[in-house]
Amino acid sequence: MGNTVSCCVSPGGSPKITRQPDRIEDYQVNTDLSEDTGPYLQHISDREVPDDLALESNPSDHARASTIFLSKSQTDVRDKRKSNHINHVSPGPLSKKYSSCSTIFIDDSTVSQPNLKSTIKCVTLAIYYHIKNRDSDRSLDIFDEKMHPLSREQVPDDYSRIDPEHKLIYRFVRTLFSAAQLTAECAIVTLVYLERLLTYAEMDICPCNWKRIVLGAILLASKVWDDQAVWNVDYCQILKDITVEDMNEMERHFLELLQFNINVPASVYAKYYFDLRSLADDNNLSFPLEPLSKERAQKLEAISRLCEDKYKDLSKAAIRRSFSADNLVGIRRSQAVIS
Repeated sequence: MGNTVSCCVSPGGSPKITRQPDRIEDYQVNTDLSEDTGPYLQHISDREVPDDLALESNPSDHARASTIFLSKSQTDVRDKRKSNHINHVSPGPLSKKYSSCSTIFIDDSTVSQPNLKSTIKCVTLAIYYHIKNRDSDRSLDIFDEKMHPLSREQVPDDYSRIDPEHKLIYRFVRTLFSAAQLTAECAIVTLVYLERLLTYAEMDICPCNWKRIVLGAILLASKVWDDQAVWNVDYCQILKDITVEDMNEMERHFLELLQFNINVPASVYAKYYFDLRSLADDNNLSFPLEPLSKERAQKLEAISRLCEDKYKDLSKAAIRRSFSADNLVGIRRSQAVIS
């Protein structure tokens, strides 16, 4: 019967299996690789956010988006400068020290090791501007101090209408950082989580919720950043009248509102650090300056050489898929041979 194979199947035989034609079009995989990536897939950390997306994105996620606290503070800074210009107010004696040919002044605050006291002052000042120049009073019950008080003292009736002063916010944060022995880097991460919460949850930090929002951000930042995290029960020993169940519930809501996004890229951390320094300059909060001594200069030179050798070793040992501006150290090109 030609190329057709046929057989007779008995009633008690095995049933005939009918094979469906393979739908290849539904399972086609695009194996084309661009010339830029080569045979390797691009890592998520290597992807760059488009310019139009970065401008509209959350500043706590993308390094090119401007921080919220710095933009909120600019209104008061412009008004202060305008008032001083109209009223002919002199800036007064210069309180900031400047370097000269014989003496070099440097501060002990760097991106990797910020000054603790100055950083807390700047972070609390950023929170102060968030509260003062807020757009509205959007809030959630879990952060309302009236519904979830932090102390046994009665919350005043006008607690939601009086904006806290910068000194009050600073004392509250400084007490937590001092008792829990937290670092300055943790304060910067706290501000990142705070702005991420306000953006993700579409809410505002206002007089009725600022203490619990700040406490939740500090609690989460201390667990993510520090190697030896502070337990929730430890904060209950600092704030005597709060319960562990309340802390656990607030932490759970905080994480859910952040969509469990607790990652802080190094570029975002650096942006917040330098924006905090700009905020300090605008509000005359100078970082402590000290004359550069011979011993400290030798120490800085030794650290610089150590870091340089470290990055050279990493650049030689790492297998790079593509070159970037961060890995230019140690790259050597072959010499051209001209015949």
